[in-house]
Amino acid sequence: MIKTPITTVAQWFRTKNGGLATARGGQKAVLAVVTLFFVLATQAQEVTKTNIDISELPLEQLLKMDVTILKGHETLSQTPAAISIVTSDDIRRSGAMNIPEALRQVPGMEVARVDASEWAVSARGFNDVFANKLLVLQDGRTVYSPVFSGVFWDVQGAMMEDIDRIEVIRGPGSTVWGANAVNGVINVISKSAKDTQGLLVSAGGGNIDQAFVNARYGGQFGSNVSYRVYGTYMDQDSFPRPNGQEVNNAWQMGRWGAHLDWDASPRDLVTLQGDGYLGAVHQSFNVFDPTSPTLVREVPDRMSVLGGNVLGRWTHTFSDTSELKTQLSYDRTERHAVVFGEKRDTVDLDAQHSFALGERNALTWGLGYRLSSDEMDKNKPADFTPASDTLNLFSGFAQDEVTVFPDKLKFTAGSKIEHNDFTGWDVEPGGRLAWTPDERNTLWASVSRAVRTPSRVEEAVQINEVESTPFGPAVLQVSGNRHFQSEKLMAYETGYRIHPCDKISFDLAAFYNVYDDLRSIEVAPGFPLIPAVLANKLYGDTYGFEATATFAVQPWWRLIPTYSLLKEELHTRNHSTDTTSVRQDEGQDPQQQFSLRSAMDLPRNISLDATLRYVDELPSLRVGSYVTMDARLSWRATKRLELALVGQDLFEPRHAEFRASFVESAAADVPRSFYAKVTWHF
Repeated sequence: MIKTPITTVAQWFRTKNGGLATARGGQKAVLAVVTLFFVLATQAQEVTKTNIDISELPLEQLLKMDVTILKGHETLSQTPAAISIVTSDDIRRSGAMNIPEALRQVPGMEVARVDASEWAVSARGFNDVFANKLLVLQDGRTVYSPVFSGVFWDVQGAMMEDIDRIEVIRGPGSTVWGANAVNGVINVISKSAKDTQGLLVSAGGGNIDQAFVNARYGGQFGSNVSYRVYGTYMDQDSFPRPNGQEVNNAWQMGRWGAHLDWDASPRDLVTLQGDGYLGAVHQSFNVFDPTSPTLVREVPDRMSVLGGNVLGRWTHTFSDTSELKTQLSYDRTERHAVVFGEKRDTVDLDAQHSFALGERNALTWGLGYRLSSDEMDKNKPADFTPASDTLNLFSGFAQDEVTVFPDKLKFTAGSKIEHNDFTGWDVEPGGRLAWTPDERNTLWASVSRAVRTPSRVEEAVQINEVESTPFGPAVLQVSGNRHFQSEKLMAYETGYRIHPCDKISFDLAAFYNVYDDLRSIEVAPGFPLIPAVLANKLYGDTYGFEATATFAVQPWWRLIPTYSLLKEELHTRNHSTDTTSVRQDEGQDPQQQFSLRSAMDLPRNISLDATLRYVDELPSLRVGSYVTMDARLSWRATKRLELALVGQDLFEPRHAEFRASFVESAAADVPRSFYAKVTWHF
């Protein structure tokens, strides 16, 4: 029997510290916030025009937002995929300080904080600090690392006020985005320079986010060139160990950049942008030490992270039904830690052409080339042979959207073809069907094939991991495999969206994923040194659904509940000697997640936002289920000045959300935190 999150939440309130009625310390603050919430709600009258944020973006307008992540132009309500949009207003009202925190609003996303700087982010399973089945982009620029086919979240960021929206697909996007767009695609889209004119400064601090400041200035050169420049800095305190003691994981980061939009002609838009960052990521790693009785030694570290990128994009509009985009970007990144280090240069070229062929066909095709060159630090616990490599990725895609019945039935078919230096050619076809009987209902279905190509880890890593055995600690000596194959997925999805009236919308997406050639760790006899090699001897299925609803209770009050269910059934092939990966992979994802988000615009220019979250247990990491709440109270003193107080993870002094596994860092809990923020517009 599945225990529902509603039941779990109720039980948690009844049992935790005797309930809120006997709460102490920080829990009294939670009670005060909840009380304030209901007092203000009952007193709410008509809100002045300057205070209404929610009604300026009504529910119907949200559903008609343009979606570009599938390299087409569909509205949110009619896109044949499990898609969500986190708007700039959603980000502001959530109090999110970084991109992972903003992604907590997306149903089905698994967003877990490991410590001050580390995150585990995935969709539909296989979550980890080194999750490798999620493609992340910023303004169409791919930011995943070929080291492990995933994302270093501590260096991905932006000035949050400059983000226009975050588009998220749960499920494959490989037909247009290619390898590694297996379980989802995230695209963080910046505001145009025209929309960020003038001066904006925000600053604040709190008990964990000790100090932060963001500054941006936007202007114009003549009538057709708009620009902005920005700089940010943040200083975040360490998170505590599970026993409450301090651990070395503080985080400081500075970031800066510029963005320029040039309307070269009525049909040509040129964008140039660049970002740089420099930071110190404090961490404590558990590394192999043959002189220690436990074979493990905790080593404090201060990682140096620095890098930057430049991007140029030209968009030419031939007609209302034909458009060409070309984009060239360059990334430089460096990371130096006790356990691992790299320098990497990446050049990415992409071109895409969309045009109508007759009245029923909308064609999109494109070509791409990506070159990534690295130099890995030698003599580290995570060692690579060879220490340097250059990877080439060639790609092309084409898709055709066929209008079977105008305004009723559309079918989209296409495929991505890629060639990489690890496995050669990969083909990733897919088809999507959308039936829209009227403007308030959309039923869609899709079938897609996706692959996750090998990374430098699978091919060339050499690392020692200490394992507990009945005979005492042992050392697992893991080596890469030059014959490692691509992981493969066949995904079957369906969904239904309904907007029965102006105040209510529902979105349901269900999926069944069939995986093959998943990564396994094949061990050979030995003790206390156990040889192991990475191979492709895991397979299995995942299935589940995600549901979300939006209720415009009043013009000034919106409620958004979400629920997701995930089931995983993984297996090892015959003759596999891997006895741990199935249990580990299945136990690192929550089976159930639930959230309830409330957004209120109240009298006297006050806004009150709160999000209640339930996340199921992670058995293989020994992380229990938890219930928590984030809340934000803001006052717009004038049109140009806003004051905000934010509380995060309010229900307990601290709780665990995730534990690092492959490269193990010292365990830390997520503490209750508060910060105040002031934002000026000039």
